[in-house]
This record gives sequence, structure tokens and C-alpha cells, in this order.
Amino acid sequence: MSDAQAIREHVEYRWQTSILPALRDYIRIPNKSPAFDADWAENGHMMKAAELLHAWAADTLIEGFSQEIVTLPGRTPLLLCEIAATDTAPGPDSPCVLLYGHYDKQPEFDGWEDGLGPWTPVERDGRLYGRGGADDGYALFSSLTAIEAAQRQGIPHPRCVVMIEGCEESGSFDLPHYVEHLLARIGNTQLVICLDAECGNYEQLWVTTSLRGTFSGVLAVDILREGQHSGGAGGIVPSSFRILRRVLERIEDSSTGALHECLSVPVPDEIRSASLEVARVLGADIVDKFPWVEGAQAEAGDLADLVVANTWRPSLATVGLGGTPAIADAGNTLRPGTQAKLVFRTPPSLDAADASAMIKAVLESDPPFGASVTFDAHTPQSGWHAQPQASWLAQALQDASASHFGKPAMHMGCGGTIPFMKMLGDAYPHAQFFVTGVLGPRSNAHGPNEFLHIETAKRLTACVVDVLAAAAQTPASGK
Repeated sequence: MSDAQAIREHVEYRWQTSILPALRDYIRIPNKSPAFDADWAENGHMMKAAELLHAWAADTLIEGFSQEIVTLPGRTPLLLCEIAATDTAPGPDSPCVLLYGHYDKQPEFDGWEDGLGPWTPVERDGRLYGRGGADDGYALFSSLTAIEAAQRQGIPHPRCVVMIEGCEESGSFDLPHYVEHLLARIGNTQLVICLDAECGNYEQLWVTTSLRGTFSGVLAVDILREGQHSGGAGGIVPSSFRILRRVLERIEDSSTGALHECLSVPVPDEIRSASLEVARVLGADIVDKFPWVEGAQAEAGDLADLVVANTWRPSLATVGLGGTPAIADAGNTLRPGTQAKLVFRTPPSLDAADASAMIKAVLESDPPFGASVTFDAHTPQSGWHAQPQASWLAQALQDASASHFGKPAMHMGCGGTIPFMKMLGDAYPHAQFFVTGVLGPRSNAHGPNEFLHIETAKRLTACVVDVLAAAAQTPASGK
């Protein structure tokens, strides 16, 4: 039996007999990230989820394994697992592979199909539905199963540290405190493996080369101290919603979608070339993966342009409105104010904090009609762009994809944000990065009907084994 076949058989066994049952229990826990549950500590869901992962990890058959739920005052719990290298003395001075994931979840959202729900695990057609299974509950299970599979096949691996945080969906504001607290235990990081990204399809290994940054905030417009009859005030008092629209036009052209120039950067030539290859492989799926209403269409541009726009250009989403009653409760009243929660995605190389400050200044200056206009910005997180891959890692990724998917590995940028990657990129400027995930077409993380594509997760787990094996053979590992 080849190593590849044996690895896949062990991964298959683990997923079917152990991982999927544990993931179902994990999905049932409504451990929403702190930004969406201010009483997370009192509610206890976060610790319950961390303890579930800890209990599952305790049953793995990994030599040189230790783990701990680390808790700092007022911070979400962090699960830290340490695994000694197979052929060197243990200790923080030996080269380390840091495997990262998170277990906190986005809120419920509405629009789930009949029979599905955020906290109800349902398996259909090879997909496990429920909040957090793919984003990012599977990460611990895949990481430890890969290490276990390597050991069972006698495949050497470096010292490994698995770090699973509980604050990623809130911007990872707890994580710097844990990284500083655990820096000596993490040690000399040679390779970072992150299992919290996207995949262009479910047919091959996808490697994320960049992540956009993000910042959000609440734009508030107030024109009156209290609501007034629209007949009596209309024509005299300008609508707060109209003012909000007018202010938003300063930073977003509603006709073209173009954002303020302070949010843009030049797109590197290599990004345009990589986007052409992604467009060639994925084709119309780049657009068709979204659940469009009848007659709707994408932004202007060819497929490669759309890939670039999604990964290296800024975007703005209005994700919530305040000051507006439900339609059924809306009377003929001119409302005193309107609030909108805005979420910006920024290019990987742009400083998100600087961009946030500039947008705030543009929105708040010279308010129309003397209205009160404020932009309360928070949690700016800069993006990340990987350094060029070392030849050993590039070859390992191609070999792993060919072995376990039967197709070449693909590289692309990601439109989302993983704050930990920027943090680690700054902390370990010479480390290599393998950022990947199972969030493929229609998997819909953060929205309704989120699912984990089970077969892709299994194959990805097997790929991690091959990458760990290759890392053990690099000069940095003493080989």
C-alpha cells in the first residue's frame, strides 16, 4: 500500500468515526464571537466549545502530544496543542510548524432552507450544514488527524504547535495578547499552516496568496431630536436617509461602485497574471457560484478583472441599518435619524488604520444641512500578502494536490480577512505560509446554509500530511 493510499484510509476512518460526530456536537453550540455576544463569558458557550475540542484532542493517538486551554483574564479561551518533532529533541528552539484555526462563530443570520439551521447539524449530499463547521471548526480536527496519520505511517514531521483561537470573527483582538503570552512556547516558526481560507472549487488544492484587510463602522446621520409627521415636515426638513445617501456618495460612486481613491493601491503584475489563470480554471463559476435573483448580473469586467476586484481592490457593503422600523411598523413619520453599519474590504498592502481615519474625515466633514454626521470606526485590520514560496513548499503543494486531488494546486488571493496572517507575517518575516481552506462555491460562510464539503476536507487533511513531511526535510529542520 502506498503512503498516499494509507494516509487517505486513515483520514477517511478518522473523519467518519470520530470527526464528523464531534463536528455535529460542535455545530450545536451557539458560541458566537464576542462582537455578537457581549455576555459570552456568562453564557458559557465559548468555553463549552473549547472543552469539546480539548476532549476530542485528548483521544488522538499522537506521540509527544500535550495540550492546554489557555485563558487570560477577560479573553476568550485559546486551545494550544504541542507535538514534539519525530526525530529531534523537543523544545521551543527546534523549528516549528504553527497550525492555526478558530472556533468562534458568526451569528445565526436568516434565510436558512427548510430543515436547516445554524445550530442544527444536517448532512446532505456529502455536505455538513450548520454554522462554523467549515468556518472554522474543522481546523483542529484536520490538523491533529494529519499529524496522527503521519506518525502512523512512520513519516517524519517537525515540531508542531496547533493554535485555535476564539475571537477571529471579531477581528482577533484577543489574539495578540495570547501570542505575546505564548511566544516562548511557540518558538522558532518555520512554516504557518492556516486552514481558514477559501477554495475556488472542490476539485483541487487551493493556496491563498493574499488577504484583503477590513475595517467597519457605524455611519450615523441625525437631523431632528424626534420624528415628525411626514406631511407636516416634508419639504422643510431633509430626510436623514437622503443625507446619508449624499454622504455615502463621497466615498462610493453608486453608478460604478468605485470607492474613494484613498482606498486603492496599484495591482501588482503577478496578481493580474495569477488572476488570468484562476479565470481560466474556474470560468463562469466565478460568477455563477452566487445565488443571483432572476435577471441579476455581476459588476462590469471580464472574469479575470472580477478576480482582481475581489482580491486586490476595495469594496464596501452596508450590512445593517438602524433608526428604521420594520416595514409592518413603519408609519408616515419622517424619522429623526438613520444609521448604517458599513464594512470595508481593503487591498492587501493598504494600511487599514490609516484608511479608516481618512474615510472618517471624508464622511464627517462639512455635513449637509448642518446635520449631525458621525462615523464610529472600529477594528481596522490590515491585509496580508505572502512572500514568494520556497521551492520545497511549492513542490510539496503541487505533489500533494496531484496525489490526493488528482489535479494541480492553484494559487489565488482571497477577498476576506484573517487578522492572524498579518500578525504572523510581521512577527515571522522569514516563515513560509500555507493558507488554504474548504470555503468553496455556495459554502456561504457567515450567511444562511453554511456547509462543509466533507470530501474536500478529507483530501485537504491528507495534503497537510505531505506538507508536514516536506517541512521535515528542509534545511531549517536540521536535515
